[in-house]
Amino acid sequence: MIPLYDDVPCGTKPYINFVLISLSSLMFALQLWANSGNEHVVERLGMVPARFATEEGEQILIPAKVLVQTPFGIRQLETVRALEPAIVPEWATLLTCVFLHGGWLHFLGNMWFLWIFGDNVEDRIGHVAYLVLYLGTGVVASMSHLIVNFDSVMPTIGASGAIAGVMGAYFWLYPRAKVLTMIPLVIFWPVVVLPAQLFLAIWFLMQFWSGTFAVTQGDVSGVAWWAHIGGFMAGLSCGAALGHTNSVPESTDDSPSHFNESI
Repeated sequence: MIPLYDDVPCGTKPYINFVLISLSSLMFALQLWANSGNEHVVERLGMVPARFATEEGEQILIPAKVLVQTPFGIRQLETVRALEPAIVPEWATLLTCVFLHGGWLHFLGNMWFLWIFGDNVEDRIGHVAYLVLYLGTGVVASMSHLIVNFDSVMPTIGASGAIAGVMGAYFWLYPRAKVLTMIPLVIFWPVVVLPAQLFLAIWFLMQFWSGTFAVTQGDVSGVAWWAHIGGFMAGLSCGAALGHTNSVPESTDDSPSHFNESI
């Protein structure tokens, strides 16, 4: 499901949300600028669970592929190489990893979800609290992935865990909000209005099912499912701690007509 926008008006400028999107964009630009050296940027700033399971200074070997000249032409061989050392303390990679991304689709998807849900959470809880929530749930998300994948040598990157925290807070703070949603069904992509809590609940259940399957079946998909789960639950807990009112903005009603007029 792809959220297009929600029906909750924002009463303040989401300055922190702008800063977070800008910082993530700058880091992604750095990754693109690094080009072939991007893997070193990811390894130096990403969170690698195996670093926490080994002694300081101990070399960690990771899978690698190299091109070699053979009598039969150039072939690709499987090999191993040493993991690049982190340029920040190991504990700090729990946070720095949330500002890196694995590609255009990963980056754009994360930033779009943050744009849709982040401004309203910042509007409700304030700029400073929103920054703390984003960074804090990002760290919790990284720790959740670390606990489940303690010996993994694959760098963990992406804002997905922190954004899941924002979504968890939104789930609690805006119980009657609605989201205009596009549903890709291969041949046609219908656009429907869904209750925000239903949209977010379906998203969370998909993460939980995928994360459980990955653990029980030993699946390695490259997606940090448990970071999403941990981040969402942390955000939900923060939303519950902050509380919410039952008042709903005047533009929120049971009819999707105001959505249709805007399409």
